[in-house]
Amino acid sequence: MKSALPSSTLHPSNVHSTGYDFSVLVQSHSILAQYVRPNAYGDDSIDFANPQAVKALNQALLKQYYGVAVWDIPKNYLCPPIPGRADYVHYLADLLAESIPDLNHEQVRLLDIGTGANLVYPLIASHAYGWQCVGADIDAKALRNAQKIIGANGLQQQISVRHQPNPGSIFKGVMLPGEQFTVTLCNPPFHASAEEALAGTQRKWRGLGKKPPQALNFGGQSNELFCEGGEAAFLTTMINESRLFAKQCVWFTTLVSKASNLPLVYRELKKVQAVTVKTVEMAQGQKQSRFVAWTFQAASTLKKT
Repeated sequence: MKSALPSSTLHPSNVHSTGYDFSVLVQSHSILAQYVRPNAYGDDSIDFANPQAVKALNQALLKQYYGVAVWDIPKNYLCPPIPGRADYVHYLADLLAESIPDLNHEQVRLLDIGTGANLVYPLIASHAYGWQCVGADIDAKALRNAQKIIGANGLQQQISVRHQPNPGSIFKGVMLPGEQFTVTLCNPPFHASAEEALAGTQRKWRGLGKKPPQALNFGGQSNELFCEGGEAAFLTTMINESRLFAKQCVWFTTLVSKASNLPLVYRELKKVQAVTVKTVEMAQGQKQSRFVAWTFQAASTLKKT
């Protein structure tokens, strides 16, 4: 089977930068075979508007490249693109290696804000770098599914999950007193309402040449897609709370989906007196993304990990 390239601009360490080899993936997860068809260019691919096909592809990728033999998500929960999620993790590894003296990856502790039912970031980070990972979420059902994934794959020593009891908080109630983390990551909900989220979903379906759905029936729960005030409000809360935990984490980071929110992010980080702020640009095909990282520690005092 020919490979369909997800991107030629992924991080050099990303195992998906050379494309999907569907012959290998089907051997890992035979269910995927029923969804593989030649695309308009003659390359093997899947229908990315079909949630079952996307889930089967993710199951194959996680099994083949990340040692995750058992992975599933409840109906209508977010099924994320693995290559892009892996890119975020690899660029985080670069950030840590460049800024922390004598970095020991096995001692890195990662906090994933909004880990969801899919648990993808901790799964990738624990396998690729041996990081210790904590996934937090406000959705109890999502966390129960994430815990099933951990148990089914014997990852209890590397990954754990925590419930965020207050939907209005980010780090409060999750980062325990005196607890130390090396880095946080987050993929914030970027819509401000269900209507806005639906409009975004419909645009994606039209881009795939499909009739758009009339309801949010695929690709994410409400807390995964939108929150009051949208991405801007979420990021403002995150930045302000991070100051309260300045001594408990080396680097705070988050994706910023809307470039128009970057000036707000920089203003808020200036208000909380972040010592260093970095913006890391990423790309997957025509999709441009980035994450912003900030620390309250001076370069000369960054902790060895």
